[in-house]
Amino acid sequence: MMKLATTLAVLGSAAAFAPAQQKAQSSALSAWKDETVVGITAPMGFFDPLGFSKNKSDETMQHYRESELKHGRVAMAACLGWYLNAAGVHPAFNSELSNNPLEAAQQLPAVGWLQFVLGCGAIEWLAEKIKERPGYKAGDLLGAAYWTDDSDELWVGYQNREINNGRLAMVAFMGIFVQALYFDNYGDAIHGPDSFLPYK
Repeated sequence: MMKLATTLAVLGSAAAFAPAQQKAQSSALSAWKDETVVGITAPMGFFDPLGFSKNKSDETMQHYRESELKHGRVAMAACLGWYLNAAGVHPAFNSELSNNPLEAAQQLPAVGWLQFVLGCGAIEWLAEKIKERPGYKAGDLLGAAYWTDDSDELWVGYQNREINNGRLAMVAFMGIFVQALYFDNYGDAIHGPDSFLPYK
């Protein structure tokens, strides 16, 4: 039952990527692609096989970019957190939680979940406030756009690396999660005989 509920929750979160119902000229997307130098990288170029961006306005495309960055950052943190936990690094709650991240989530006391929810809520609230700044650029929560712009190749390279690493992390975490959920292998890459850590 838990597997089914968890799978449905993961599938439900995909709704964040569903295309919004907004009418716009197809030329708007072309202009957005021409003006955007971040996230359109080799070898895929502008990658949108499902056509989510078709006939979308600049505002919608900026929302998609914001969502992509947010999901990518969360996925990168999730991958790191997963493997730290699977390696036995979880000092909270006297290290009594399971090394299996799925079991640890079930063992987490209510106060732990409360801290998690309040922490995420505070970050979301702060992010929404930051978006109200004049000249805000999607995903730029630290205000780097005030000091540089996309004419700087080093800055563009940094942004492309973040986006590409986030994309990889999203795909990687789906694989990690499915492997743990359906095959009960939550950390073989860490604890196996070919691991970089001592075999346990």
